[in-house]
Amino acid sequence: MKASPSLSGQISDIDIRLLRIFRSVVESGGFSAAEVELNISVSAISIAVSDLEKRLGMKLCQRGRAGFSLTDQGSEVYQAILQLFASLENFRTQINSINANLKGELNIGITDNLVTMYNHMRVTNSLAALKQRGTDIRINIRMMPPAEIEKNVLDGRLHIGVIPDSRRLAGLDYIDLYDEESRLYCGHSHPLFEQQQPELDAESLQQLDTVVPVSAMPDRQRSLLQQLNPVASTSDREGAAFLILSGQYVAFLPTHYAERWVHEGRMRELLPEQFSFQTRFAAIHRRGNHSNLILETFIEELNQRENDQT
Repeated sequence: MKASPSLSGQISDIDIRLLRIFRSVVESGGFSAAEVELNISVSAISIAVSDLEKRLGMKLCQRGRAGFSLTDQGSEVYQAILQLFASLENFRTQINSINANLKGELNIGITDNLVTMYNHMRVTNSLAALKQRGTDIRINIRMMPPAEIEKNVLDGRLHIGVIPDSRRLAGLDYIDLYDEESRLYCGHSHPLFEQQQPELDAESLQQLDTVVPVSAMPDRQRSLLQQLNPVASTSDREGAAFLILSGQYVAFLPTHYAERWVHEGRMRELLPEQFSFQTRFAAIHRRGNHSNLILETFIEELNQRENDQT
């Protein structure tokens, strides 16, 4: 593609639209995958990306039978797009701050399967209070692994996240939320399920096929897993539940998440006095991010609800 001056004129609304489409394509992993999110046809997406390439004077991506991939220039343009939209959102929130008018977006990343913590409604109640204080606020929740939440909060794509507090990173501020208890479970067709009080010595424990998380974990969980036989891994709790219910594996699950299957007789906890641990959860936001009135208001609501239990 012949090089030409990139965006030599003013950035128009049409340019912004083309940039948004390209961002969605990249984040969806291709044109077809972006069709649902954008609610336009693949051919329209292809035309938009081609128009953007002509506007910028560079090849942004490869598409075809080999699949979708970014060129080096496309990767740099994508990073610049993220910075542009973060700046636009920051401008909007700064104007909102001047007007003391809660209008705009709050982008939240949350670790999976926390909604079943019925006795800790601090995040839920804070979201309700935020909506009551600003009816024009748009709340966007993304379910992500903890490491991805940290990255997205640091680079400004998320305003706030809720993650296990297993490590603390420079550049982030932390708000302690609550502790979550996890125990070791087996499924109803596992050999240990029918035993009244399974007694397992060190050798027996090392025979238990166990699921381990691929994400960072508390020291207590790591030391407990060292006594078992890790043969499978999962990126999230739902994956661990699938493998437990297969009857072939044991795994740690939060007690609030496993409760429904325990009541149905499809899971049971194993040696709870020996195999249990607590995980501290925290809300994280980027340090020094004080210009976003919506974020400040949500943090204020979180702090006011420190003792919320229902």
